[in-house]
Amino acid sequence: MPVRTAIDLDSKFDVESGRILLTGVQALVRLPMLRRHLDQAAGLRTAGFISGYRGSPLGGYDAQLRAAKRRLDALDIVVQPAVNEDLGATAVWGTQQVGLHPGARYDGVFGIWYGKAPGVDRTGDVFKHANFAGVSPHGGVLAVAGDDHGAKSSSLAAQSEYNFVDAEIPVFAPASIDEVLAFGVKAFEVSRFAGLWTAMTAVAELMDSAAAIDVDPALYATVRPDLAAVPPDGLHIRLPDTPLAQEARHRGFRLPAALAFVRANGFDRTPIDPPDAHWGILAAGKAYGDVRQALSDLGIDEAEARRLGLRLY
Repeated sequence: MPVRTAIDLDSKFDVESGRILLTGVQALVRLPMLRRHLDQAAGLRTAGFISGYRGSPLGGYDAQLRAAKRRLDALDIVVQPAVNEDLGATAVWGTQQVGLHPGARYDGVFGIWYGKAPGVDRTGDVFKHANFAGVSPHGGVLAVAGDDHGAKSSSLAAQSEYNFVDAEIPVFAPASIDEVLAFGVKAFEVSRFAGLWTAMTAVAELMDSAAAIDVDPALYATVRPDLAAVPPDGLHIRLPDTPLAQEARHRGFRLPAALAFVRANGFDRTPIDPPDAHWGILAAGKAYGDVRQALSDLGIDEAEARRLGLRLY
């Protein structure tokens, strides 16, 4: 992709390095393109598959994907909206089985599932089975949950982390549009490394916003940590397999591998870190921006926070 200095309507998808303007939903459209380009640079011949069911705050995701069809087709990324969320997740699960049969034309297929929080509720059975079955080494899966904490367009206030925790799927919570890209790309790396599904929350306030952000392939580099223990047959999907073997592999090896990867790659940050702190605030996702705003409203900048002994994680 070319380097471009001017910001225009095409730059949000076409510029490899530089500054681009895009919305939260458009960041989710750029994400599979970015994943494919990074795979190409690494010498991998991958393809992508996206399926799910629309619902605010991801109500416009499939429309944005349709608008980018020419670009997605050129990168072997297939978009297939589903009749419901369960079928979408089942189709994404199927993409991880490509390498289990002869005649595969790609090194792997990465998958994205999308749906609103009520869709996460109803898809729990598929999430659990697909997650325990695992993913392919050069595929990987990211489930994107549209959460509506304020019930802006929902009959109930919606939060998906608990459902993903129940399915034993690691959850990433971006606090900004640039983190939608960074966490999304790296979540695929976690998925491939540990052999499990990953998830990301997409809250209404973030998806409905826009921002100018800096992009560069170097921003998405990761390191693979050494693991204390790996089963002889690896962590990834295979045939045949049994439920108890899946459970032992997932809990004994995959989840520790995912945690080791996250720790080695600096997902978490401590932006205010006085050496003698005696107060601490922990915030994830959009709540981090809310905390910074609250501190600003109280007249507590970074210098004042350090004077007070306040640490922000």
